[in-house]
Amino acid sequence: SGINAEYGGVNGFPLKLSSTQVEVKEVEFNADFITRMLERLEWGALVDAASQLGVADGLPEMAPSSGKEVDEEEDVLRKIHHVLLEVEITEGELECPETGRKFPIKNGIPDMRLNEDE
Repeated sequence: SGINAEYGGVNGFPLKLSSTQVEVKEVEFNADFITRMLERLEWGALVDAASQLGVADGLPEMAPSSGKEVDEEEDVLRKIHHVLLEVEITEGELECPETGRKFPIKNGIPDMRLNEDE
């Protein structure tokens, strides 16, 4: 049925992001890695998350085709690389869009544990 009995939500994806502290760390660009990741990404969720963090500039609305030549897409691949690997929420929270339940992020780690009374 799609319902998680412990959680109580049906459609809790994607979680909304809010950040109070974001760090940007330089990570070596690997076009092949990003190209291989394209088919595994939930593109709409990535664009939404990037928008919520203010780093969506340059991301296309539709996912780039993984079959295109990397040279033609390098700017877009670099932007995806930046969003996926270089932008880190160190403090903030994730919020379920269905239930409104909030999960804190501290030191870059989200705490997704349920309380004992849930």
